[in-house]
Amino acid sequence: MIKEGDKAPDFALVADDGSTVTLESLNGKNAVLFFYPKDNTSG
Repeated sequence: MIKEGDKAPDFALVADDGSTVTLESLNGKNAVLFFYPKDNTSG
């Protein structure tokens, strides 16, 4: 479990525009990662 203040682990995610966002591509920038697993589901 990641705790507040921990460094983010390496990742690669697909953005809305189809591009890939990686931790390295965000280096030196402020970013907020927000996950909502029930998006677009009936739950």
